[in-house]
Amino acid sequence: MTLRTKLVVALALLAAASTITIGLFSYTATAQRLNAQIDTSLDSTVRAMAAEFQQHNEIRAIPPQSGLGDGAYLIWQQYVGPNGQPGRGFPAALPVGTKDKALAASQGTPSPVFRNVTINGQHFRMETASLGTGLGAVQVARSLAENEKVLGALRNRILIAAGLVVLAGGLIGWWIALQITRRLTRLTGAAEEVAHTGRLDVAVPVHGTDEAGRLGVAFNEMLAALARSKEDQQRLVQDAGHELRTPLTSVRTNASVLRRHELSPDERVQVLDDLDSEARELTDLVNELVELATDRSRDEPEEEIVLGDIAKRVATRAERRSSRTVALDADDSTVLARRQALERAMSNLVDNALKFDKGSGPIEMVVRSGTVTVLDRGPGIDESDRKHVFDRFFRAIAARSEPGSGLGLSIVRDVAERHGGEVFADAREGGGSAIGFRLPVVPAE
Repeated sequence: MTLRTKLVVALALLAAASTITIGLFSYTATAQRLNAQIDTSLDSTVRAMAAEFQQHNEIRAIPPQSGLGDGAYLIWQQYVGPNGQPGRGFPAALPVGTKDKALAASQGTPSPVFRNVTINGQHFRMETASLGTGLGAVQVARSLAENEKVLGALRNRILIAAGLVVLAGGLIGWWIALQITRRLTRLTGAAEEVAHTGRLDVAVPVHGTDEAGRLGVAFNEMLAALARSKEDQQRLVQDAGHELRTPLTSVRTNASVLRRHELSPDERVQVLDDLDSEARELTDLVNELVELATDRSRDEPEEEIVLGDIAKRVATRAERRSSRTVALDADDSTVLARRQALERAMSNLVDNALKFDKGSGPIEMVVRSGTVTVLDRGPGIDESDRKHVFDRFFRAIAARSEPGSGLGLSIVRDVAERHGGEVFADAREGGGSAIGFRLPVVPAE
């Protein structure tokens, strides 16, 4: 069953349920009101008969009231003696039951009894009332034919109204479903086209501010994000291929030299050192590419982290690996971040500083109010290169002779932006660079 059909059926059923509920309430209320009117009429007739008995010590015949046609009578009446035997009825005997006999023999004034009876195939409402002190009882019955006629007509009108309401509900549901599913159909078609062709440039012209409209806008934004991601992947592959060619060419050249030439021990050592250097560069580049491609840090949950604690661990590890001093000056500012991603970003900043600072002085690391800054005394970054230093595979002219993949600082930018922060690269007073990132600080309680 399609969504459109489900909506139509649901609205039709809702309309039917509402109409039937209201109809049943109206029917029941009308029936109760009519029965109450008949009971009032019966009770009035019984009081008149009792008054006549008290006055004349007998019940005179009340002329039968006809009104049903075909000789049928509207009202019947009857006296029941103290022994429970019915007297002459008008126009015929009414049924006398156990309760009726008890009322006729009663010495007190019990409450009358009302009930529905069937006589000669006709339905009547009957009241039996005691005359008191063992004088017997009187019975009055009124035909329910008029009530049944009124209720039958009401029932037919309710059924007709229910049918019309169900039809109207179905038509309205069909129109509403058409308005909703028309846009969903376009979305479905676009999704199927994307699935079959792999194209991400499929635009869905969906308008409106309701859920369907918002879904269309979200679908278009999702396709745009996928298209950007695909472009980023293609650019990453192209850039990676370009960056891999240089060390691979060097490896092939050195391997060819080893294979074809007689080399002195010193020349052989130099070629092997070059091969080792190129292999390490290839390893670093592949590791960086895997990190960017898999982006496993996104699976790590966020937590409140004191930046100084991460910075201290990074500085200690860098000192152990490089035998250089990393001077840390940190406050207790706290951020909401992924621990491993944050540690990777700080490590990349420190590794970048160690690579370009050839002196023996310390690398400085400053953490203040959510800002992490790594300062070195390297050659610095030209002002024209500062806006590109965080781009993938970008390497300034002065840095192209240095080893590296050109991906370390781009990872720093990705980590900072994913946590709502930003990166910066400035010149350090007295020479060198000041590179780092800023993150939103968790307010102190």
